[in-house]
Amino acid sequence: MRFSINIPNFGDFADARTIARVAAAAELAGWDGLFVWDHVVHDKRAQRGKPFGDPWMLLTAAALATERIKLGTLVTPVARRRPHQLARQVATLDEVSAGRVVFGAGLGGPIEDEYASFGEPTEPKVLAERLDEGLGLLDRYWSGEPVTHRGTHFHVDDVQLLPATAQRPRPPVWIAGFWPNRPPMRRAARWDGAVPLFKSAAHGEIPPLEEFRELVAYVRAHREDGGSGAPFDFVVGGASPVDPARARDLIGPLRDAGATWWDERQLQTATSLDRLDPVLRRIEQGPPRL
Repeated sequence: MRFSINIPNFGDFADARTIARVAAAAELAGWDGLFVWDHVVHDKRAQRGKPFGDPWMLLTAAALATERIKLGTLVTPVARRRPHQLARQVATLDEVSAGRVVFGAGLGGPIEDEYASFGEPTEPKVLAERLDEGLGLLDRYWSGEPVTHRGTHFHVDDVQLLPATAQRPRPPVWIAGFWPNRPPMRRAARWDGAVPLFKSAAHGEIPPLEEFRELVAYVRAHREDGGSGAPFDFVVGGASPVDPARARDLIGPLRDAGATWWDERQLQTATSLDRLDPVLRRIEQGPPRL
């Protein structure tokens, strides 16, 4: 199992210099990854008045301050992005980081705040179509080969985006979604990893073991290779106990059930969610020891 730090892209973490400091501290303390949110306003009422940073600029600062840890978004809402612009941003970061990018994708939300506020479509079916079509285009753009595409939502006429990503054939793609909703996990099964959120566990809360086992079985059943071929990541997270014995008791069974990454998160309801000092203290304590 590998271990990552998860932080929002607002509040104290809107500053690229702060992200560089966090990333360097995480690498020094033995963490394996740093993942940031990709929001424009998040919850407008709750976050009004706070600064937000562009996640790709923040991650570029993190890449320049580190040499080893994986870097990415959890998650980018592809449906509200232009795939060609997004492809450029990810490929540039993958080049700068020498192939350390993990691309997390999903529908994103809150839909009213993040989509409707800017006149974007809000119908879930349309957003899911744009997500799937956009992911297919990203895959083709990152190859460095010419792309022509006539789809429901995007048209491309003989375009080649270079450089291709440093990772070949592309960076790993992880798909997020709320369990027990099945469609997002069927989508995840077609890519390289699943980042499930649980309706029974808020952000920062450790998910129920039995629900996670059900999810793993469901995703593996929908993998083309039956879950026995190419590497596939299952990412779970929460606020882990600092006490090693308690951490083992809570996280160890999730690892045994198939989790390959533990993503350390602040409780979404906590005042420390977007504050540097408590997050930095947790980083410096190091990842859970299982």
